[in-house]
Amino acid sequence: MTEIVDLSARELLAGYRARKLSPVEVLDAVVAHIGRWEPQLKALYAPDFGAARKAAEASAARWKAGAPEGALEGVPITIKENIATRGVPVPLGTAATPLVPAANDAPPAARVREAGAVILAKTTMPDYGMLSSGRSSFHPLTRNPWNLAWNPGGSSAGAGAAAAAGYGPLHLGTDIGGSVRLPASWNGIFTLKPSNGRAPVDPPYFGRVVGPMTRSVGDSALLMSVIARPDVRDFTSLPAADIDWSAAPREPRGLRIGLHLDAGCGLAVEPQVRAAVEAAARLFESAGAIVEPCAAFLTPDMLRLQDLYWRVRGWLDFSALDHAAQARVLPFIADWCRAGADVSGTTLMRCLNSYMAMRAATVAATGRFDYVLSPVSPVPTYAAEWPSPTNDVRRPLEHIGFTMPYNMSEQPASSINCGYTSDGKPIGLQIAGHRFDDSGVMALSAWYETARGPQKPWPRP
Repeated sequence: MTEIVDLSARELLAGYRARKLSPVEVLDAVVAHIGRWEPQLKALYAPDFGAARKAAEASAARWKAGAPEGALEGVPITIKENIATRGVPVPLGTAATPLVPAANDAPPAARVREAGAVILAKTTMPDYGMLSSGRSSFHPLTRNPWNLAWNPGGSSAGAGAAAAAGYGPLHLGTDIGGSVRLPASWNGIFTLKPSNGRAPVDPPYFGRVVGPMTRSVGDSALLMSVIARPDVRDFTSLPAADIDWSAAPREPRGLRIGLHLDAGCGLAVEPQVRAAVEAAARLFESAGAIVEPCAAFLTPDMLRLQDLYWRVRGWLDFSALDHAAQARVLPFIADWCRAGADVSGTTLMRCLNSYMAMRAATVAATGRFDYVLSPVSPVPTYAAEWPSPTNDVRRPLEHIGFTMPYNMSEQPASSINCGYTSDGKPIGLQIAGHRFDDSGVMALSAWYETARGPQKPWPRP
């Protein structure tokens, strides 16, 4: 018999409609489950189970009256720390940030609250969101539920860990270079990095998106149906669109699919990761897809200049802190930011030109395909205590050669589990589509979810 904590959001909603489940019963089960996990996992920030219970009780009353408010009525959700929720400080993962309560909900938080979701807590992230790790100077070290010695990835570290551990079915993260896809890959869950502007963010920035993080494609589609609505606070917000978020599986027969196994920069793809992605590609081919190689399209210089651009951006924030606050920043991030000092305007312009070149190269290389398959990360997860897979501040982005291009090109890309290493580390398959084809990526992911067969049982505390 399936436990409550393993039910999907869609299953919970069906249970509420049939009056076989109550939002209060579900909340109590999830909170008890979190209590068994959280002392080791450390995925949450600012949990407020008292407020969540009041929200669940109100939701239960609405279901009893036959008047649910929205598409997520009574479903538990967590929200990444950097997505503002009213009344809760937003430390951005660093002990250097003054803890000032947020005045308002950011767009994604506002949408899920309006839809009746029960907000359990915020989730952890590393300093300024600039690590693919659960390391932070503010939050305790977040760990991977598959093995507490492993890293959950980042920067949506707590969200990825919480989804795999069963802290409710719905979780929201953010992504500027891989920050929902990397933790999805390393925790064995599903995510969609949508087309930029599809799910409004506040504040917006180059490449930055909000994405759902869930155990199933269907739950991510449900969450996208709620957060993919225009909001004037995001000046990159896309117009309202009539999108089919049903996540009905799309057969790949006749589709031209690229198989991208060489990023052109960064770490080499480890053999077990490559084998899992190639096996997934054969599954698409056996279903009638035309699978062809997609050549490398990034260069080491593109990766280097993007790293330098983000260092300059980081230095701008870091240098504005007083010395006492600077000393509270995670040393790895502080050293990374300092390398962005004294960069000339000419060099910074080269960085911006490289950003545009990366965008052009991504669109040109992927444009001849309907979809492109690749690893999410060239390597599986690594030591929980490390800030990055290289553990080297001189080489912090070596693992994002497959994810970062789609932030720059604004194309949608998902991460879905496609296997495990010999020691049990999850491996993520990235499925990327043309800009604005978010529902197509979701539908193809739904087909693969069914075709690949069941995953390993979810980890238990």
